[in-house]
Amino acid sequence: MSKVIINGFSEFEKFTGLEIGVSDYHKITQEQINKFAEATLDYQWIHTNPERAKTESQFKSTIAHGYLTLSLIPHLWEQIAQVNNSKMLVNYGIENLRFNQPVLVNQEVRLRVKLKSITDLRGIAKAEMLITLEIRDNPKPAFTATIVFLYHFR
Repeated sequence: MSKVIINGFSEFEKFTGLEIGVSDYHKITQEQINKFAEATLDYQWIHTNPERAKTESQFKSTIAHGYLTLSLIPHLWEQIAQVNNSKMLVNYGIENLRFNQPVLVNQEVRLRVKLKSITDLRGIAKAEMLITLEIRDNPKPAFTATIVFLYHFR
């Protein structure tokens, strides 16, 4: 898979209403879940105790934290697009976030991105992107949302 190369506002704007791309799949491991729990101090057993989850959870497995799956956006977005001539990228917001399906340990996820709109705010590009985190072999996505990035182009 090759990245989409975007060299500035006008090239970005051409994707309005279109899918920009889809990332590679990323496998969510128990080690990654445990490290996220350690970083966020969220040790709820449904995430960190495989033995208990196997017997007490409806999923029969541990599941990734919803915020762990959300935190993968920058990594997966970088696989989709290379935005050049930007001196800074700022996460501006997440709108209409819906966690639709839990991600079980060892499942693979990928990001699908469509540009909803891009606005020039006096040299700062406000990009609103419709995103879907897909789970391999599952028709229901982990989440859907509109993410808003601010690109400070040179």
